[in-house]
Amino acid sequence: MEQNIVFVALGVALVLFVWGKPRYDLVAILILIFLVISGVVPPEEAFLGFGHPAVITVAAVLVVSKALESSGMVNIIVRLMDKVGKNLSLQVGVLSALVAIASGFMNNIGALAIMMPVAIQVARKNNYSPSSILMPIAFASLLGGMNTLIGTPPNIIISTFRAAELGGRFRMFDFGLVGIFSTLAGLVFISLVGWRLLPKRHPAGDEEDFFEIDNYLTEVRLLEGSKLIGKTVRDINYSKDYDIKVLGLIRHKQRIHAPGMRFGLKEEDILMLECQTEDLEKFTSENKVELVGEEVIKQAEEGDIEIEIMEGIVQENSPLIGKTAASMSLRTRYGVNLLALARSNKTIRERIDHVSFKSGDVLLLQGKSPDMSETFQVLGCYPLAKRGLDIGKPRRTILALGIFFLSILAVIMELLSVDVAFTFAAVLMVLSRVLPIKDLYTSIDWPVIVLLGAMIPVGEAFETSGAANSLTEQLLVLGGGFPLFVVLGGILLVTMLLSAVINNAATVLLMAPIGIKIAASLGVSADPFLMAVAIGGSAAFLTPIGHQSNTLVMSPGGYKFSDYLKLGFPLTILILLVVIPLLLLFWPP
Repeated sequence: MEQNIVFVALGVALVLFVWGKPRYDLVAILILIFLVISGVVPPEEAFLGFGHPAVITVAAVLVVSKALESSGMVNIIVRLMDKVGKNLSLQVGVLSALVAIASGFMNNIGALAIMMPVAIQVARKNNYSPSSILMPIAFASLLGGMNTLIGTPPNIIISTFRAAELGGRFRMFDFGLVGIFSTLAGLVFISLVGWRLLPKRHPAGDEEDFFEIDNYLTEVRLLEGSKLIGKTVRDINYSKDYDIKVLGLIRHKQRIHAPGMRFGLKEEDILMLECQTEDLEKFTSENKVELVGEEVIKQAEEGDIEIEIMEGIVQENSPLIGKTAASMSLRTRYGVNLLALARSNKTIRERIDHVSFKSGDVLLLQGKSPDMSETFQVLGCYPLAKRGLDIGKPRRTILALGIFFLSILAVIMELLSVDVAFTFAAVLMVLSRVLPIKDLYTSIDWPVIVLLGAMIPVGEAFETSGAANSLTEQLLVLGGGFPLFVVLGGILLVTMLLSAVINNAATVLLMAPIGIKIAASLGVSADPFLMAVAIGGSAAFLTPIGHQSNTLVMSPGGYKFSDYLKLGFPLTILILLVVIPLLLLFWPP
């Protein structure tokens, strides 16, 4: 009786997961509650899954990933990409390789989120559609996650299943024995052939304005030791490293309009610049300059108050209209600094604190994090979507990487379990202020956590009720008489197909017990079957709903549902052909 109840529950869950309504975390909770009411899952065990090591590890890895994003790594990668040539295959290959490597050690979404704006910028600079590069790097994030224990939640889940079944977990790099060769094969295919299979589509919405804002007007002061001292205006205006225009210069409180190209720069000069935020970030980080607007509030960084930079657009009823930053006393009355200002189709040549605001102006404001939302409301500004603006923010890249690699080392040397090591790393990231404390909980993908916590008891019920044994017997009957590599391939293929339509963590939770049962029935090691399930759970290439990485690039890439099959289907076949012999070689049954 319990078997039938579990089969019905899982059948309904699969249908709802595919349909997508309600959301997958709500589906998981509903199925769990149904099994509790039906008496299959004891009430006292209903929520034990939320304390499972796999759930804790996934949450901690998401926090660490967010901290690495906040540490300044994006700017470093952009600078590296500037040195890559214009060959599209090379650009796709380099970006995909970077995403794959990063995905092995951080959350797939985090790795992709770092590289997506870089990829869009590279595509625009080289005049080709972002659709040629976004899906390849999304798939690369899935390939890279196959290589380490922490690369993707399915690997962590599979490791816990092995611990329960065989008494020992998979180690950090055990997945790499098969994963590295699979990843290399996938990257070569994506770089040389895969991107050519994709249609040249444009992003949803106005393609010219996607991720873009009109040039900002801002002011920077040359600090002692700046490498710009002694250089000329021409060196900035015609730099190959960034697109910045010097509109004016203030020296000893005297304004110099339109300085000549050979005008030499000195310490304490204030430059009036027109540029994009990306170029401004690079310019300030490389040349030892400070934004003039930072002078007052920057002192608060030494205390416990967090400083944040936000973009906002001046609304029609804003009290700012017709007034200037100086006349409004933005610093003293509202506690914010005006760092930069952008106005459509017009170049501003006044000092920014003396520019009269107009409806539609985009302001770059700096202030105390807890007050920013309320301040924006008072000023009548609509906050724009945050784009990871780190202008003037102290870089903590080395500190973040140090904490991260120490946690990796602790896991490799088996000093700490993976859940404890990364929870400790997440706490250190916050205490060291690499990650603002306000981002601690917002960096966690709570629907995924709820899905895992709810599905773990469901997966256990699938096994304890006898449903897993029953399904295993049916699969063995269907695969009876076939060679082991065919049965192993069948497990991998079924897992890959399921991961295309339901969450990969849920797929692994369902398929891992089946793989273990089949291995036991055949009298062979469960390791190759568990590895097949882990890889199949990561190889969600066929649909945009199979993994969040796929969904993330759908809109900016302008993709349709069917576009994923054009690259995903041949890549799925390739992985299937590559993985089976590797499993038999490195994990002999």
